[in-house]
Amino acid sequence: MEKKKFGLTSQIIVATVLGIIFGLIFGEKMENISFLGDIFLRLIQMPVVILIMTSIIESVGGIEPKDLGKIGAKAIVLFFITTTLSAIVGILLVNIIKPGVGISHNMELSYSGTYESYNFKELLVNFFPKNIFQAMSEGNIIQCVIFSILTGLSISTLGDNPSAKRIYTGIISLNRVTLQVIKFIISFAPIGIFALLAKLTGTVGFSILLPLLKYLLAIAIGSFTVLTLFIIFVSVYGGINPIKILKGMKNSIIISVTTTSSAVSLPVQMDDSENNLGVDPKISKLVNSLAMSLNSDGLALTLSISCLMIAQFFGIELSLQNQLLIVFVSVVSTIGNLLVPGGALVALAIALNMTNLPIEGVALLAGVDWFAGIFRTLLNVVDDILCTMTIAISEKKLDKSKISG
Repeated sequence: MEKKKFGLTSQIIVATVLGIIFGLIFGEKMENISFLGDIFLRLIQMPVVILIMTSIIESVGGIEPKDLGKIGAKAIVLFFITTTLSAIVGILLVNIIKPGVGISHNMELSYSGTYESYNFKELLVNFFPKNIFQAMSEGNIIQCVIFSILTGLSISTLGDNPSAKRIYTGIISLNRVTLQVIKFIISFAPIGIFALLAKLTGTVGFSILLPLLKYLLAIAIGSFTVLTLFIIFVSVYGGINPIKILKGMKNSIIISVTTTSSAVSLPVQMDDSENNLGVDPKISKLVNSLAMSLNSDGLALTLSISCLMIAQFFGIELSLQNQLLIVFVSVVSTIGNLLVPGGALVALAIALNMTNLPIEGVALLAGVDWFAGIFRTLLNVVDDILCTMTIAISEKKLDKSKISG
């Protein structure tokens, strides 16, 4: 009888458990191996810009312009709906759980970070690159997306032009090579994840969680609520067993939770979408890439919860109108966050500034942001896949025979 192979998914699960255990046992000594995790994160992020650009160019270049407009419009509308829903769920939960009430006010709050003033016109202008090589080197994903869409459209418009065909073939080849590079890097994921979690658990521990458990609980419940609603929708809309949907995206779930990085998860979610959930590769490459840039449901949920919690912490009463403003700001800030460094905490600083809430509240949540990032990234990644499936179903580009049983 053939022995069952101990696959990468199982290795990552074991590495996660061992990393937490070793961190708790050996404490700060595990910081000595954190460089292994840092190397893994650098390696896995290294080809992401090229993967996104080649995937979008390949997809757009192979689609008729009129079909691209239809798919793109569907994607943007769907992204807006899911992001807004996530922010609303966050507001409702904070009003029920009240995570900002009862936290010790003896905590010292100081915030030394910076935020950028919000200007909607400037935000739109910054979507468009002056220099694509500068955008690539800075990792400005949305500018790279704009350039890639225009390049793909140009290839599609030129049709049978020999030069365009050669460039398109080269782009497809570069995409395949990039995917192979990523597969090679991901084979080292168990080592990297073990090192990252051992260091985190060893240096931070779980004591920092205790005062803010209700905050993390609100994010966890919110994430699972949005996911449940969306999985039910896709299941009914596509006539698919929801258990099969979950099984089909299990690799993406594990990678997103263990790395807390949407960028790291992107190649895995593309693979799950195409090979385990039956999405047409052209739809998968285009929508998953766009979703990573424009569909941050987890961040919208986190921002709405964080803003209202900070208001509760400082004893600030917010009217229904104020809370609806927080929903709007949470949705908009997920886009603005693409243009500034620093991730979720910078987006929170922007949101607090826009709603006139104390920016010092960032310091209250900074210590548990990594733990919040587990649920935030999970929601981002899974909802990206579900959006991709929804559009594939609407375009009759979903092969149900490929969905994992």
